[in-house]
Amino acid sequence: MDQVQSAPPAPKKVCLAYSGGLDTSCIIPWLKETYDGCEVVAVAVDVGQPDDLSGVEAKALASGAATCHVIDAREEFVREYAFPTLRAGAVYERKYLLGTSMARPVIAKHQVEIALLEGCDALAHGCTGKGNDQVRFELTYQTLAPQLAVIAPWRSWHIRSREDAIAYAAAKGVPVQATAAKIYSLDGNVWHLSHEGGALEDPWNEPPADSYSMTVAPEEAPDEPAYVTVGFEQGWPVALDGQRLDPLDLVSALNGLAAAHGVGRIDLLENRLVGMKSRGVYETPGGTLLSTAHRELEHLTLDKATMRQKDALALTYADLVYNGQWFSPLREALDAFVDKTQEPVTGEVRLKLYKGTASAVGRRSPFGLYREDLATFGEDDVYRQADAEGFIRLFGLGQKVAANRARRMSEEQAGVQG
Repeated sequence: MDQVQSAPPAPKKVCLAYSGGLDTSCIIPWLKETYDGCEVVAVAVDVGQPDDLSGVEAKALASGAATCHVIDAREEFVREYAFPTLRAGAVYERKYLLGTSMARPVIAKHQVEIALLEGCDALAHGCTGKGNDQVRFELTYQTLAPQLAVIAPWRSWHIRSREDAIAYAAAKGVPVQATAAKIYSLDGNVWHLSHEGGALEDPWNEPPADSYSMTVAPEEAPDEPAYVTVGFEQGWPVALDGQRLDPLDLVSALNGLAAAHGVGRIDLLENRLVGMKSRGVYETPGGTLLSTAHRELEHLTLDKATMRQKDALALTYADLVYNGQWFSPLREALDAFVDKTQEPVTGEVRLKLYKGTASAVGRRSPFGLYREDLATFGEDDVYRQADAEGFIRLFGLGQKVAANRARRMSEEQAGVQG
């Protein structure tokens, strides 16, 4: 006789990833209403988003939360997530520097920590059922606190539009300032700012000017180029124009410099994890400078075989980050490989910023593999040009043998036909 499984008990205390925006503000009363007055613990994690979090605690309490924790994770985000991804050379689908993807595990990790501290029996988030973020949050939950239930209101509640959410907030007395006139869906942090929706949903449309808000338009950038020098130690960015800076200060300074010259804009049709394509406009000014400089320094310091293998694994690393698998054994194993490759990646790269472009115009390292005495066309004591003849013969031996076989086969075929 089959046993009927009983439904899991309703949660009594839910920890919510809270932004202070319309959706998560609505989730607080919805949780209390749906789960018979359960207690809601809100967690707002600051990763440098453009929203003003100064009043987020008061807003959460006014919306019905029992308590609200506000955590400054900006430095941690840059040091422990953005910079390791940068060192790995991870770029998703040729363009995307993974700003949102890297931030979600940070937020979810702190949410789990507060949930365990507060004795919560469930975790909740405000991600939609069409996006990647639901996966990123829930994979982190599964890894760090698999015993906690997961509640995703967007997959079950009656709210289906921004207008529905505004009406629900008004009915429940939730203090929000949102209006139905929202054009773009924005997500930002200290690393980047993303824009989706509105006119961007038609891939034929050029992104309107108001779909960018972090960088100036390249055509409006200064007519004179600017030069910046970025310093690295074992692949870690450490200095700007010779001045050592902490990770957050370094990224913030580079954001300002690059944004003023229109650097860091991309327009991407990306493949979401859930199987659909979406279009996003991303602004990553400081990250673009760091990525460009780091890649150029690797050109100087990495040998051919290591660089090619690292480039191949960078695609895997980017997929892991994009897919929300930050807390995975494979990502940790790849970090060990990256750490080894980065041992000689120390030095400086000089970048030229001009009208939306950032190009490397100088690079130097105490561990560089470039040697002028080898590269020069002049005579030297290391490279004897006469040796090239034997090298070419051996290098082309397989190709020569294959060509001889092809000629024999062609001659035999001609004989048969004759």
